[in-house]
Amino acid sequence: MAMASIARRKATAHFSSSSYHLLSRTNYSRILSRGFASGSDDNDVVVIGGGPGGYVAAIKAAQLGLKTTCIEKRGTLGGTCLNVGCIPSKGGDVAQAVEPRRESLSQLISLDKLLAKHSFANHGIKLSSVEVDLPAMMGQKDKAVGNLTKGIEGLFKKNKVNYVKGYGKFLSPSEVSVDTLEGGSTIVKGKNIIISTGSDVKSLPGAGYIGLEMGSVWGRLGSEVTVVEFGPDIVPTMDGEVRKQFQRSLEKQKMKFILKTKVVSVDTTGNGVKLTLEPAAGGDQTSLEADVVLVSAGRVPFTAGLELDKIGVQTDKAGRILVNERFATNVPGVYAIGDVIPGPMLAHKAEEDGVACVEYIAGKEGHVDYDLVPGVVYTHPEVASVGKTEEQILAEKETDKILGVHIMAPNAGELIHEAVLALQYGASSEDIARTCHAHPTMSEAVKEAAMATYDKPIHI
Repeated sequence: MAMASIARRKATAHFSSSSYHLLSRTNYSRILSRGFASGSDDNDVVVIGGGPGGYVAAIKAAQLGLKTTCIEKRGTLGGTCLNVGCIPSKGGDVAQAVEPRRESLSQLISLDKLLAKHSFANHGIKLSSVEVDLPAMMGQKDKAVGNLTKGIEGLFKKNKVNYVKGYGKFLSPSEVSVDTLEGGSTIVKGKNIIISTGSDVKSLPGAGYIGLEMGSVWGRLGSEVTVVEFGPDIVPTMDGEVRKQFQRSLEKQKMKFILKTKVVSVDTTGNGVKLTLEPAAGGDQTSLEADVVLVSAGRVPFTAGLELDKIGVQTDKAGRILVNERFATNVPGVYAIGDVIPGPMLAHKAEEDGVACVEYIAGKEGHVDYDLVPGVVYTHPEVASVGKTEEQILAEKETDKILGVHIMAPNAGELIHEAVLALQYGASSEDIARTCHAHPTMSEAVKEAAMATYDKPIHI
């Protein structure tokens, strides 16, 4: 099943919304980096956090000739994404050809596709039996993660990034005290310090795309999956039409949904788990029993222990660090990127933040357009989107400029990047429609959707 939609509407006065979370440009436009540390023991750049944003920032800083140190408390680089999140849980085969660190963009979601015994038969492939060996599956996942984290350490050595394993906290705007994993302590000094400590799991209520991804995996592995959602819809930020089709697809895979419902209590005293549920608007309580409960209510910025208050870094009510358009906080020489600042909590967004932030520190120009950060839900089929949804576009159709693209299909996470590039360069739907696409490929669906938007499709 594949579905692609391209939003084309009035494009005048369309600006990036990436500045909505920023500190006042008037107040902080004069904040500059403190300069470089040539000839001293100080670092030009110190990065606290070795996740996707942090380690990318550290490598980029070193590539720009800046003396750089990265501090990571986990003891392995890559952050939540590589160690316990994106990499061990999503995608898989494709990444082996991309980069050493993406040897497996996903072990679990990739491996469960091998269990498609019923669909293999339709293609003339008969299997006598298919079994799930969870220890072996998890062992392969752990091996891939281990190889990838070591790969990033190799990139640090290659680019001459100093790596300190331990928990960092501010002593001053230019000093970080680190409690090392070996049990000692050290002080790391830097002219410019970047906070990239990522995010932590959020408690109930609410469920988002991560829960659907993992539910989709275990459902295809044979588990009965029920999703309890506080809101009236799953993935509320998704385009409405795509969301409806997406939920229907998951329901066909026997995934059950209980919407507008909150979890009142959890009882783990017996075998399994017993949940007490209640309508979000109030009402009679019901119970739901399960072997395992996966809490997937989103994430919150992780800044615990940094002692930001000691140096006066400003945060908002949600605990997010406020920065200006150069990722500078209100404290000169202190910057923040990734999940600890407002914006999409995505690894690829954090990476872009890291590169742009370091470019600013080095006296260059950086840029991240949060309106053009693609989002992908790694279920089966996948759902990918970039730009505006149909509900967000209120003006009449007057131009052919593309403002949003939404795809539901196998490999939608790969198909979406053509759309990202088109939006980045202000392309029209006709531009895509008149671009030759190889046949037979899934990318032809993007071309066909573009044809349907500006004129008439051929195959729809």
